Amino acid sequence: MKIATVGIDLARNVFQIHGIDGHGKAVLCKKLDRSKMLEYFIKLQPCLIGMNACGSARYRMRELVAMGHPAR
Repeated sequence: MKIATVGIDLARNVFQIHGIDGHGKAVLCKKLDRSKMLEYFIKLQPCLIGMNACGSARYRMRELVAMGHPAR
């Protein structure tokens, strides 16, 4: 299972994570607490990440880019 793209829906307490492979097949659907998000992405191989725009999106995106994940 190689995740090519991850979409993140940022909420106040829980983040919803959805991942697809190179063929567009859903391979990941997960809820993460705010405190667990960075731990999860440190273990994940670099993949394209997209997230909704909100107040903390730029901060979170900078953290993920620093880990080697390209972002949009």
